[in-house]
Amino acid sequence: MQGRLTGKVAIVTGGGSGIGEAVAKRFAKEGAAIVVAGFAEDPVREVVEEIVGAGGQAVAFTGDISLQPTAEACVQLAVEQFGKLDILINNAGVFPATATLDKYPVEAFEYMVKNNIYSVFHMTRAALPYLQKTHGNIVSAGSEAGWMGIAENTPYGGTKAFIHAFMKGVSTEQAKEGVRANCVCPGPIDTAWTHKETGPMSAKMEKGVVAGPPMGRRGTPEEVANVYLFLASDEASYVTGALYFVDGGVTNSKGPHGDEVPSELKKEPEGQLVLEHSKDGHSKIREQDAGKMV
Repeated sequence: MQGRLTGKVAIVTGGGSGIGEAVAKRFAKEGAAIVVAGFAEDPVREVVEEIVGAGGQAVAFTGDISLQPTAEACVQLAVEQFGKLDILINNAGVFPATATLDKYPVEAFEYMVKNNIYSVFHMTRAALPYLQKTHGNIVSAGSEAGWMGIAENTPYGGTKAFIHAFMKGVSTEQAKEGVRANCVCPGPIDTAWTHKETGPMSAKMEKGVVAGPPMGRRGTPEEVANVYLFLASDEASYVTGALYFVDGGVTNSKGPHGDEVPSELKKEPEGQLVLEHSKDGHSKIREQDAGKMV
């Protein structure tokens, strides 16, 4: 039985941890050949080894894809290694700080613009000529924060709102080329970003992460990866310019409805993927990028 992505070639940026790891492994399980992209210090090669060890196809690419030459090199690796490109997953992103805007570190804002916006622009621009040849598609990481706006999270939400509008624009102009473009917009997911010990959230914010969604829990990286899979597959052939929220209902909620959920329903599903790097996401400014935007 063929997988849903058999014969497809995909790039997954930010593929070394968190949601990106889940997407890379889910796609490989469905038959796609994967370029797992990330910073040199990310567990990118480990994810590749785990995919190959499970019988999949994958290669690693390391570098700063917010830079045009590096983004172009990433796309070239996919084409040289696998002969084409069908799917671009713009998952890479950073979440380095939380604060009210009057106290928000300028350095953190610039770092997010670099890694949340420049990377999506350059990867999309570099990939389009090859996606036009295969009538492929792009799925980018939006966010509930880019739709609603979240206190002490304002600049991060702004970078994600850009991605929402950017993908809608790409979907409209590239439809005539047979290229689709969509967003997956996660809510609070069980990664490094939503735990006070591993990310920038305070204890109060972390409590709200669980209480806010009507389902009363964080989502899992695999639950998000399942939606990426649908949008990247031929099953979504008439879907473009869409924002798919994977948020436990938080964008529809106006209170801490999660507190009302019984404990047995708050348990995260076990899933099928073996994820080793869920808590390795970027939640602080990289030392080598401190003090510079590009």
